[in-house]
Amino acid sequence: MQSQQPHSPDVPATPPAVPPPPRSRTATVVVSLVAGLVLGAAGVGAGWALSGGDGDSAGGPTPAGDARAACQALDGFDESKYAAKGPEGEIALNRYAAAGAFSASAAAGDASYEPLAQAVRRSQDRHNRVFDFDAKVKQDLDEARRICGTL
Repeated sequence: MQSQQPHSPDVPATPPAVPPPPRSRTATVVVSLVAGLVLGAAGVGAGWALSGGDGDSAGGPTPAGDARAACQALDGFDESKYAAKGPEGEIALNRYAAAGAFSASAAAGDASYEPLAQAVRRSQDRHNRVFDFDAKVKQDLDEARRICGTL
């Protein structure tokens, strides 16, 4: 009888090829962020170019834009909500203050807006003295709104 030799597995002469490591997640995220920033910047640039890019269309940094912003604030201002608690009161307070700031800015840049600024300022000064929207305060607000109607 012949003795059996233990069977040894065949060992390949060269090791199997190792697949390349998968692309890292960090690289994928960075590439995605850069692409998003480029596309976003292009969109903003296109929107700015199409709108004229002068900033004046949204009440921009010109006296006329400031006057329009003051008038928009007055349009949205409801003096009956000025003393209300919560968001309604905060909105009214801030619109009244914004009308004063924007009208003063408009008048500083162009004297032709001085009547608007004076009417708003008189109403605010009187309101600060009497803590109420009495007839005189309302009269000055009406005057400011009338001036806005002519702009």
